[in-house]
Amino acid sequence: MDYDDDDIDELLELKQDETEQANEESDSNEEEIICEVDSSPIDEKNKNKIENYETDLELEDPEKFFTTGQEELYREACKLIGVIPVSYFIRNMEETYMNLNHHGLGPKGTKAIAVALVSNTTITRLELEDNWILEDGALSLMQMLHENYYIQELNVSGNHLDSKGAKIITDFLTENTSSLWSIQLAGNDFKDDTAPMFCNALTANYRIKVLDLSHNFFSEKGGEQLGQMLAFNEGLQTLDLSWNQLHLKGAVALSNSLRMSQNPVTMDGVLAMVMSVKRNPKSRLEEMDVSNVLVTEGFVKQLEGVFVVHPELDVLYGEVVGTISKTVSLPVAFNVIKAYVEKNKTNMLEFFKSINHLGTSKMPVAEFRKALTIQNKVHLNRPQIRELVKKLDPYETGIIDYSTLEDMHKPGPPKQST
Repeated sequence: MDYDDDDIDELLELKQDETEQANEESDSNEEEIICEVDSSPIDEKNKNKIENYETDLELEDPEKFFTTGQEELYREACKLIGVIPVSYFIRNMEETYMNLNHHGLGPKGTKAIAVALVSNTTITRLELEDNWILEDGALSLMQMLHENYYIQELNVSGNHLDSKGAKIITDFLTENTSSLWSIQLAGNDFKDDTAPMFCNALTANYRIKVLDLSHNFFSEKGGEQLGQMLAFNEGLQTLDLSWNQLHLKGAVALSNSLRMSQNPVTMDGVLAMVMSVKRNPKSRLEEMDVSNVLVTEGFVKQLEGVFVVHPELDVLYGEVVGTISKTVSLPVAFNVIKAYVEKNKTNMLEFFKSINHLGTSKMPVAEFRKALTIQNKVHLNRPQIRELVKKLDPYETGIIDYSTLEDMHKPGPPKQST
């Protein structure tokens, strides 16, 4: 049978309640996914929710409903949409990590992937960077996430989403219904007009813990608006705003994109954001990256006040204006702690346990950073603490495990005299 675009655009529920599926099964013993539109009140509610996104993911055979497995469903979707199936996707449907970066999917290829993912229960991390998915691809993904509650991490960086794509994604985040806790949106041509969208979405959203908005085009105005969001958000832990245009308008006008990061002007937006965090005692923000922005000594002093309220926070910023740029040699954090434990005839493991109120050998990174900041046994500044975190959590798991240090730096047995 020949299908046209109208067939593709017909709504068809792909993820039905298991009980409802059992009632609709035929005498076949094979597991089936029943694809049909039901007019029951529950389905009508879901339909209205989907229609708010103007979604058109579903597939329908005008003559009969078809049942199929995930691979067959994906192949059928590719056939109807008119794209070539991605063999890597087919081979790895049962894995938890799906990396489709740089596959040239486009919006249609993304739509076919989304159709198959509606009923997928294994993939928890989905990478779709640099696929030119555009706003239509974003729409397909957000509709899919309305039904898929298994995907927790999503990377759609470098996909030319622009303002329309930002609107689709932030509308979805506002609903606060998915299992997503990490979303990467770097390099999507977002400008200041999208900042209120993210502000509204993240003010209400408490599920997103990691948000990457780096390599976009937010200026000082966008920074200030995002700062307003941080005054109310209680879930965000990591915010990456590096490589944006977070500078004063005059500096932007006098600088081109290659020189902008060298302009010795601190943007008001960054200061507004950190002050918003200070005023929000419930903020769970752990990291903020504005490392391409030059700051003033006044900003650094303001930041110290923020750290008093939120010792778990780490802010990466550029050089300080008016100071001579030079490399300062700091004692390695391990050596500072080593000197302390040797002086007190203890060991590394006991030291770390002593600053952990739980007394265990593992701590979340934020709690570890906070514990090192407020303890008074050894003096470590923030660069030293950051270095220590990298050494103890090299794979950025978010958990510090210092159990392996039990035998390190223990005082050795006394030497036998001869």
